[in-house]
Amino acid sequence: MRIRWGGALALALTLAACDSTAPPAPPTYHTPPATSAAVATDSGRMVIYQAMTRLFGNTTTRNQSWGTREENGVGKFADFNERALAELKALGATHIWYTGVLRHGLIGEYPEAGIASDDPDVIKGRAGSPYAIRDYYDVNPDLALDPRQRMAEFDALLARSHAAGLKVIIDIVPNHVARSYHSQARPEGVEDFGARDDRSVEYARDNNFYYLPGQPFRVPAFGPDQAPLGGAAHPLADGQYDENPARWTGNNVRQAQPKADDWYETIKLNYGVRPDGGHDFPALPATLPAGDVAAHRAFWAGREVPDTWIKMRQIVEFWQARGVDGFRFDMAEMVPVEFFSYLNSQLKSTRPDTLLIAEIYQPGLYAAFLDQGLMDLLYDKVDFYDQLRRVMQGQAPASVVLEAQERHAAIDRRLLRFVENHDEHRIAAPDFAGDARLGVPAMLVSASMGASAVLLYFGQEVGEPGAGDAGYGNPGRTTIFDYWGVPAHQRWVNGGAYDGGALSAEERALRQAYQRILRAASQSALFDGEWVDLHRHNLGLGQGYDERLLAYLKRRADGVTLIVASFDSSARTLELALPSTALGALAAGDGERQLRDALGGSAAVLQVAGGTGRVALELEPLAVRAYEVSR
Repeated sequence: MRIRWGGALALALTLAACDSTAPPAPPTYHTPPATSAAVATDSGRMVIYQAMTRLFGNTTTRNQSWGTREENGVGKFADFNERALAELKALGATHIWYTGVLRHGLIGEYPEAGIASDDPDVIKGRAGSPYAIRDYYDVNPDLALDPRQRMAEFDALLARSHAAGLKVIIDIVPNHVARSYHSQARPEGVEDFGARDDRSVEYARDNNFYYLPGQPFRVPAFGPDQAPLGGAAHPLADGQYDENPARWTGNNVRQAQPKADDWYETIKLNYGVRPDGGHDFPALPATLPAGDVAAHRAFWAGREVPDTWIKMRQIVEFWQARGVDGFRFDMAEMVPVEFFSYLNSQLKSTRPDTLLIAEIYQPGLYAAFLDQGLMDLLYDKVDFYDQLRRVMQGQAPASVVLEAQERHAAIDRRLLRFVENHDEHRIAAPDFAGDARLGVPAMLVSASMGASAVLLYFGQEVGEPGAGDAGYGNPGRTTIFDYWGVPAHQRWVNGGAYDGGALSAEERALRQAYQRILRAASQSALFDGEWVDLHRHNLGLGQGYDERLLAYLKRRADGVTLIVASFDSSARTLELALPSTALGALAAGDGERQLRDALGGSAAVLQVAGGTGRVALELEPLAVRAYEVSR
């Protein structure tokens, strides 16, 4: 979760930077670092399919702005049936991230399950934010066919997912909880957050929240276009919320009345960080071995830690014991890295293959959260994604992606690459690229340039544009706050058949292109090996190659893959040069080698003469190629 939902500048790509008189740049080589057991797959790399759980199986198409679940429908755990999961596995997924599983604040009640509606004054949207957790030991009743049996239905989903060969990831939101947090489902002997807090002080080490003594909470001053529920009448939408004393808001706002663009629906959890920034917990010694689970667990054994640490560890262990395979930690950078050393050393000791993913937006913190926080994967948003997006929009030369790759080469295998997720614009949205097809070369580059894991957001593979006024937030991102149907994705769902029967020809072709890339990534070694940059070498040769293209090799002991991705919406004719230093053993002996594109494109011929290779290419608009070259 970030502060979310708040023109393309045409960049003149001149040939001046590609002066044919300048000597071509030598190829760049990068050997991928070692990886951990949690991010390894049987063959290939990890592919995570992210599904917004309440939207995935919803077949209702009404899409009324601010609509209720009765009007707009809501997907269920049961919608992820054997057929749906088999299709996701066939798409290339190795893991599925069920977003929005835990019980969070929402507008609506389930009296048969003893669940009352939350207050619209502290809820975003009608279905509520999945990152404002209402009960950490419960699941969202919206997702159950029978809300009274919601946990049993989730357990059945876990079993079906595992039977389909998919590992399961859910969100943990360590930084904050819903304003209305109260656990009704916590196990016997587990205390609720805040149960023993001293509310007369702003801070105490073992308080779970930060308080503003003497100040009652006040609902934000909403503008005319920010009214809860879009201004619709509701008995609880009265501009009042009973919280006295007020508590700090989730994005560290220390005011009794947060602003409408704050995370006002949440309250900050206290991990022993004093208001002045000091810490009431042990610091990790510099001598503690980086990434050593046993050493980190031994360090924390017998040490006193803040109460919130203990409660949050109990929560994550509860879901681990239930069979969840991995956790995505929302806004991990807002929580002390020492806590993750404490937590993750326990989780990894119990199940070494538990997958731990941190949402981090500060590259300066990457090393700490990997080495000290024992994370397996970090979001690669604030460099690789951002640069790739600029290239897709025509705002930057393709070289910026190479530079981002090189900046993080040392941790390449520990990054999670994506082109869409729930926080970002849909590729087809006008505020992004306006053309879903641009996602295909972007996905190829994300899945093959390095050794990173890759994520696909549901609906991306069929070009969902995120259009329409769902309620809270702006079009361009599929809503995470409201009940909604996702039209392009629904055409793939096809009334529950999950066969793509209602897709257009263009949507079907797009999905097939994604499938070829993702299956190559997860089920083969096609994208494995040493990365060899051909881009800079070819820029200076004047053979039709420019900054709207990316070309590189992936070299392994048993072969080489030539990757070409075009971000040009026009067809291209070019000749690609492969210097002897890049070809290696392939340069031995002149002659021709037939090249087959593993992604279904046209074949090509590698001609080797005097140790230098050349490949003539005819590329359709936004083409992708992965040519297998045997030694």
